[in-house]
Amino acid sequence: MRRILLPTDFSENAMNAIRYAVQLFKNSSCEFYLLHTYTPAAYNVGSMADSYSALELQRVTKENAEREMDEVEETIRSEFNNSNHHFIKLVTFNLLIHEIQDLVETKGIDLIVMGTQGATGAQEIFLGTHTMYAIKKVNCPVIAVPSGFGFEPPKEILFPTDYRLSTSNPYLSLLREICDLQLARLNILNAYYGEPLNNEQKQVKAYLDAYFKDNAHLFHIADDTDVVGAIEKFQTKHKINLLVMIHNRHNFFENLIFKPVINEIVYHTKIPFLVIPSEERMMH
Repeated sequence: MRRILLPTDFSENAMNAIRYAVQLFKNSSCEFYLLHTYTPAAYNVGSMADSYSALELQRVTKENAEREMDEVEETIRSEFNNSNHHFIKLVTFNLLIHEIQDLVETKGIDLIVMGTQGATGAQEIFLGTHTMYAIKKVNCPVIAVPSGFGFEPPKEILFPTDYRLSTSNPYLSLLREICDLQLARLNILNAYYGEPLNNEQKQVKAYLDAYFKDNAHLFHIADDTDVVGAIEKFQTKHKINLLVMIHNRHNFFENLIFKPVINEIVYHTKIPFLVIPSEERMMH
């Protein structure tokens, strides 16, 4: 059974990501952890009266959040009513990222699905700060769902790679499962700088060919361009429903995602984005 974490701040954006997750895994039995964290405004506990009002504020905040959480579950149940899906609601006094890290470890979470919450509505900022921190600091795959993206089955998945990945990465199985569930075609794209693949890269390519043998998959080469250019070019010619990347400390990904104004790639992609931690990152 897949365990999927769905953080929510009760915004339409978060609800959109929850809807995406339950539809993506509609044919899988899943435990969905609906998570809301709260930290009431800072308060001064100089006197008994202050500490009482602080506790009261915390109690009211928690009660309101629990009520909203019940509404979220009710909405999802009434819209999708899927007996494969079980919901666990968590309302916690904590910082979101700390709580996510804790749940990934204690509950064995397989995947986090969150809305992108583009900061200040600026289109260049594809990932909101929470999503960014989750990708950076949590050793678990994350699907970032763009604000307002209506669900479409990911029939065409784009997986750009430099073939410098660990073949024992445990999360490759998640990608294969999504391909199985959605009868998707996996487009494996290598941006090529005139440097032929070395033996190690050829072995990884052969491994991926064998690993996805039961799934439709194609290998593509983009000549003389960087990864961003390759993805953009590919997307102008093909309808892609899901972008997948392995987040390796040393690859293009760091440069791509963690610039203050995000690069053109994500500026133009209005599709969900699955980020898989590299095995090397999981060891840190």
